[in-house]
Amino acid sequence: MRRRSRTPASPLPQRDGVDPVRVRLPQDGRWATVRDHLVARLAAGDGVIDGMIEAGLIVTADGRPLAREAAYVPGLYVWFHRELPPEVPVPYPVEVVHRDEHVVVADKPHFLATTPRGSHVAETALARLRRDLGLPALSAAHRLDRLTAGLVLFVVRPEERGTYQALFRDRRVVKEYEAVAPHDPGVDLPRTVRSRIVKERGVLTAREVPGEPNALSRVELLGHRAGLGRYRLLPRTGQTHQLRVHMSALGLPILGDPLYPVVTAAGPGGDPRRPLQLLARVLEFNDPVTGCAHRFVSGRELEAWSSYASYGS
Repeated sequence: MRRRSRTPASPLPQRDGVDPVRVRLPQDGRWATVRDHLVARLAAGDGVIDGMIEAGLIVTADGRPLAREAAYVPGLYVWFHRELPPEVPVPYPVEVVHRDEHVVVADKPHFLATTPRGSHVAETALARLRRDLGLPALSAAHRLDRLTAGLVLFVVRPEERGTYQALFRDRRVVKEYEAVAPHDPGVDLPRTVRSRIVKERGVLTAREVPGEPNALSRVELLGHRAGLGRYRLLPRTGQTHQLRVHMSALGLPILGDPLYPVVTAAGPGGDPRRPLQLLARVLEFNDPVTGCAHRFVSGRELEAWSSYASYGS
């Protein structure tokens, strides 16, 4: 059995809590130089790669700048820092609910992505926590949608990340969400919604299709007033947009949802004046490393329920 080669440590430090980009050259490459491969692979624009090489911004595993004429070597690693896209600051703090030598539990606000992705890089919960807590090796055990607020589990030690990720993969975490949506006395609650949800790459929304259910959500009504309901949502599975799809299918779309039941003018980014009224309220699990039983509760409130008069103003 062939043993996989170990990925070398990055020779570059993080920048603003963001890791450098690592590129591994394919084994079947037909390029004459590393430079030729990077130009073809990264599509960075005319002269960008050459400019980075000339400035010494692309380095090899020993930390030395890549030479323009460096020959292509299958399996070689190079690193560089990408230019970060302009980002709109999210003017809300990430609250730390719990911190020990193994994990950090954070209470993230609406509109802040959990981890760097696409156009959200430095303005993410992970990058902020790495900077603020001085934990450059911090990683996320799972993700929460950018539009959803609430509790997220981060792992301090890289060697323990897989252990904590397995909690979510094996459904050994109790996750409880809270939502504000229209109240309809004709919808029989509580109930467990079961359906098959698919999310196609490049399509904004997920959708329900015929077939064996792969998404289960328990929906409970906690209270109602003035045509609105406050709901407890207990997902038993973790399909993309699962709770939002199920609430919409019940005829109870979550307030502030820019995608369900229809895509609004705000688009996937949402309306800053009307944040999605969905909150990851509770995170409960037995710590696989320490054996401790944990139950964390978000201190955030959903504005449409706590002060509806100011919601959207």
